[in-house]
Amino acid sequence: MNKEEKKKADQSVKEVFGNIFFMIRLLFAASPWFVILVAFDGMRNQISIFFEHTVGIGYVLEAAEFGYPFERVAKFILILVAGITTGMIIAVFSGDYVAEKERPKVRQKIKMLLYEKARAVDLACYDNPEFYNEQVLAISEVDKQIDKVMDFAKNTLAGITVLITTSIYFFARDKVSILFVVVSFILTFIFNKIYNKQNYFVKVEGIPFTRKRDYIKRVYYLNDYAKEIRLNPGVSDVLFKQFEEANDEVYRIEKKYAFKKWILGFVKSYLCKDAFSDVLFISYLVYQSAVLHNLSFSTVAILYASFGRLREGLRVFSDTYPAACESSLYITKIRKFLEYEPTIVSDEDLECTKNAKEIELKDVSFAYGNSENMLLENLDLHIKPGEKIALVGYNGAGKTTLVKLLMRLYDVKSGHIMADGKDIKHYEVKSYRDSIGTVFQDFQIFAGTIRENVIMDVSEHAYDEKVRAALTDSGLIERVDRFKKGLDTDLTTEFSKGGVNLSGGESQKLAISRVFYKDAGLMILDEPSSALDPIAEYQLNHAMIEATKDKTVIFISHRLSTTRIADRIIMLENGKIAEQGSHDELLNKNGKYAQMWKLQAGAYIAV
Repeated sequence: MNKEEKKKADQSVKEVFGNIFFMIRLLFAASPWFVILVAFDGMRNQISIFFEHTVGIGYVLEAAEFGYPFERVAKFILILVAGITTGMIIAVFSGDYVAEKERPKVRQKIKMLLYEKARAVDLACYDNPEFYNEQVLAISEVDKQIDKVMDFAKNTLAGITVLITTSIYFFARDKVSILFVVVSFILTFIFNKIYNKQNYFVKVEGIPFTRKRDYIKRVYYLNDYAKEIRLNPGVSDVLFKQFEEANDEVYRIEKKYAFKKWILGFVKSYLCKDAFSDVLFISYLVYQSAVLHNLSFSTVAILYASFGRLREGLRVFSDTYPAACESSLYITKIRKFLEYEPTIVSDEDLECTKNAKEIELKDVSFAYGNSENMLLENLDLHIKPGEKIALVGYNGAGKTTLVKLLMRLYDVKSGHIMADGKDIKHYEVKSYRDSIGTVFQDFQIFAGTIRENVIMDVSEHAYDEKVRAALTDSGLIERVDRFKKGLDTDLTTEFSKGGVNLSGGESQKLAISRVFYKDAGLMILDEPSSALDPIAEYQLNHAMIEATKDKTVIFISHRLSTTRIADRIIMLENGKIAEQGSHDELLNKNGKYAQMWKLQAGAYIAV
């Protein structure tokens, strides 16, 4: 771990408690009763233990030593048992029933906050490895930190209860005894804090390698990779080597901190605890009782037992606070993630219509992150409403980057993108994106029904006639009608035994049907027919022309037979427009597009 990371791990008490209270506020907002009952149970339990083990046993020992009347002792015990029993009944109801019933709800609500934020963060965040690592850590750690924070709150209140009740007893019987507890507590506190920081270093330093191990694990259990692994067994050698290297790195990190953790563990567990309780404190009590006769035998017994309880109560702070410091480091990640404010926001929150869009790019330049390597540079382009535009060019020309800018998944570095005469930054982001229908080249099929995969929403919001029309336009309806459940057929077999795995071409048709269903004013299709056979491609092209006749359409395709249906073809090269015109116009120019056509699709020339 570098010095900057270790510096981040140094936290003030204010920062630690600020993060803990931030998490408690989240928990309280999710379920007030959960927080209250868990906290109450921590205090009630220690009050019950104090009366049973300190007051109760102390009274009985004194009664035996000094000969109290039996009736008096029996009455005391009955009252004590009644009180403890009442407390246990309350604990069973509040702690074991209500709190445990609320715990899953709390986890769900807080995870939903994280998922909502993950949906809202800028796409550029996924290009930032540091942010992505912290996002993964935040989501993966949240359940554990919910439990740890509640344990901290419960144990802290329990410790305070022990401290108050037992300290009163100590001050009443022997004030000097409490000094032994304080010294043991301070030493344990210091070494525990250092020990838990080492645990955090191990966790954070190992994240890149544990992520790689998790990736390899996914490769072997996800269906996506099954065929490739079986047909190319050599790839397993590559993965096994990567797994071993990642595992070796995790082992190296563990080994790096192992000796220091062992020394710290020995000091905090034995020297700071047993040396004070089993040697020094016992010697002091024997001296006070046997030599000075200041303490009775019953008082010595209860003080020794109470010393253990008070020490354990204070260890809540010596153990729990360092653990809270460790939790705070993770909560910092969770908090940072939840408090992230997207940079792609609206200037004026204008509503965007779903009519065919007029698009204009004015002097647009763009590069990912802080790179000075512009993928698009000083680009000017005007697309009329209802125009069908094809973007072509070799890999890296800037085609996909351009459409990402049009969808406002990223913002331009300079220049302006106009939609219907207004800068797209003026439109409310959701409204603007809702006016665009998109199929990505790397589209995904979700584990849900066909209907849900078409509408990309819950089934209750679907219009089945419209869903069927979209599937008809994409050429998939006949296949869907052959399934027993039709539109309710589950896709993927990950969660449903009766699920269906579509072929590559069928999956692409399903993705295209999403665009037809959305009926947006601007349709962007990134390689819409790459997985289709020539006949299916021909049918799709005609269906697409018919379904989008009153829409503005931009599609990217490396298969130039598809680009022939466009009103205008834009050829990009190195982030700039190299050529533009209709298919015939560009062929007549005999330029770069014509060269690409001849190289790739010479068979079409005679058509």
